[in-house]
Amino acid sequence: MSTHNEKYNDAERAVNKTENSLENAAETAKNKVNDYADRARSYIDEQKRKNEEPTRDGFFENLKANAAEAWEDTKDFADKAWESTKDTASDAWEKTKDAAEDVKAEVRKATN
Repeated sequence: MSTHNEKYNDAERAVNKTENSLENAAETAKNKVNDYADRARSYIDEQKRKNEEPTRDGFFENLKANAAEAWEDTKDFADKAWESTKDTASDAWEKTKDAAEDVKAEVRKATN
């Protein structure tokens, strides 16, 4: 049978794992934003080399041309983020609830 400290440590590890997963997701999102900023710069530079005016619509059309690849990358990233966060968050919640119940029981024992 697990002791209170073991359950607490398990819950703490689960929370840390969730935190790490979320930090990784945030870093990946930041990288995606930077990637799109780089794509925008490239589009603008390309239009200037052609002596054409870069436009927002033109940039979006350029992105649409690569949408299938971008969608698959985004879908894969989102799927991985969902799976790791869903399982980790659920485990952390359960372990935290268990640890809280154990603490309540210990308090009840100590006060009776």
